[in-house]
Amino acid sequence: MALIALAADKGSPGVTTAAVALSAVWPRRVLLAETDPAGGDLVYRSAAAHGGPLNPNTGMLSIAATARRGLVPDQLWDHVQPLSGGLEVLVGLGNAEHAAGLAGLWPTLGHAFASLADSPNAPADVIADCGRISGDTPAVDLFPHAALVLLVSRTEPESIARVRDRAAALTAKLHGGPRGAAGLATPLIGVVLIADTNNAAKIAGQVNDMLVHAQTGARVVGTIADDPAGADQLAGRKRGRLEKSLLIRSARKVTADIYQQYGAAWSVSAQAHQGHVNGHAGAGA
Repeated sequence: MALIALAADKGSPGVTTAAVALSAVWPRRVLLAETDPAGGDLVYRSAAAHGGPLNPNTGMLSIAATARRGLVPDQLWDHVQPLSGGLEVLVGLGNAEHAAGLAGLWPTLGHAFASLADSPNAPADVIADCGRISGDTPAVDLFPHAALVLLVSRTEPESIARVRDRAAALTAKLHGGPRGAAGLATPLIGVVLIADTNNAAKIAGQVNDMLVHAQTGARVVGTIADDPAGADQLAGRKRGRLEKSLLIRSARKVTADIYQQYGAAWSVSAQAHQGHVNGHAGAGA
């Protein structure tokens, strides 16, 4: 089971760019899902594989009708579009008003996303771009099904303070109280910093110490380079050797570190999750 949810507390730290960059270098087949209730950005940023625009009606909007009748994980692929670079994307809602069509369906989507990795036909991990979150954001209903929730933050003091408080609030909501950074309760909560590469390691260490000291239950899992030129290349707005950009090189390191740190925990979690599901199935029989 590997649903990885990315979100931010406030502002625009680059959640979508981070989600696309991580998806582009993910070591396994991956589905990028735009699950921001406020609406997706990729339909405006990226071209489809056929060279034309992405279809805004195929994705989260079209999946709503299917999910109301129940959702088998492999059905997700019926609503996916490939980007020009080959990345498979579940395009987000057109605007916040469309989110009403998904009312009550977020847990169903979360279960389908988490279960896609175990599909016998077309398994894939799912990286979900949840956008900005608050206490009443419906996308938070995806989080109990995730293996890892990554909070994306820039490194200004106010951003760090907000991500600290959001991590603590999520730990309380999802786990019932503070946990140590080494705890294996899922979803694990991590922080990805968007940082200048010249001082990224130092800042990451300082922020991680703060998260641990504040007993947030979260830890810094890596840094992604603050690289506007790389972000423009990733979105197709600028030419260049994307694989050589600071953005992609740093995203590649983050993905490698995530698998090294959490891969074993995901395997344990997947087995426990399946046992939990089977137990409920037996109880309802």
